Amino acid sequence: MSSIKTVGVAGAGTMGAGIAIVAARAGFRTILYDTRQDTLDRARRQTEGFFAKSVQRGKLTAEAVETILGNLVGTTDIASMAECDMVIEAIFEDLKVKHGLFSDLNAVCPPHTIFASNTSTLSITEIAGGSGRPERVVGMHFCLPAQLMKLIEMSPGLTTAPEVFDAAWTFAEALGQRPVKTKDNPGFILNYFLVPFNNDAIRMVEAGVAEPADIDRAIKAGLGYPMGPLELLDLVGLDTQLLLCEALHGVTNDPRAACPPLVKRMIAANHLGRKSGRGFYNYDKDAMFGG
Repeated sequence: MSSIKTVGVAGAGTMGAGIAIVAARAGFRTILYDTRQDTLDRARRQTEGFFAKSVQRGKLTAEAVETILGNLVGTTDIASMAECDMVIEAIFEDLKVKHGLFSDLNAVCPPHTIFASNTSTLSITEIAGGSGRPERVVGMHFCLPAQLMKLIEMSPGLTTAPEVFDAAWTFAEALGQRPVKTKDNPGFILNYFLVPFNNDAIRMVEAGVAEPADIDRAIKAGLGYPMGPLELLDLVGLDTQLLLCEALHGVTNDPRAACPPLVKRMIAANHLGRKSGRGFYNYDKDAMFGG
């Protein structure tokens, strides 16, 4: 059984909101923290909409959803994270910013609290180095959309205590997820392949080889993927893809990991994907994937 009872999620964007859904749905008291109230409000609307679809499709009862939503609270006060046995960081891929967040969390959380990072490209050991409790930091990379995908890449840093990694693994299983263990390597398993692959799809659009919908249709039909790369990029966010590219290219120097110019032009136009209502496709801004 997991010794973790109360879970904090730091960052209420697409990934953080999905992780919070996973934790609350599994019966954990869940505190979703963000510095912006409007981001928390949007996450709450998305969460309620997601579970409304679950009820419509017969996956959950209205009573079960009421219980789940009762497990989930939002806050802009980082001091509220003092109640957490585990805090999962789900902010953007910037080592300095992550260090700042974990330093602030270290000041308010009790000594037993485990810190997990949802990073997909940065070193867990480097993140842990700025946390104030490096032996209690572990990598837990959820996959988008977290509320639908079962995989978590679990990565110990060089300083992670074995019992902390074991506790985090047990917690991942208690969430109903499927953990896999990886070394603390750039991109772990998925993004080692996925960032360059997605960049190749973007470059095909840049070169006019095919329209986004046709590229996605070909990948889904030909390779059996549930989502096409450009659909996935819109879900991840083009601004996040830029950070992923910079992080992975910075440590691997793989030319395929270098960010395509089209990404920067789309960011400049605020065509970020689902979060802004337009990316490679057009969207309802408050819609959340799946249900």
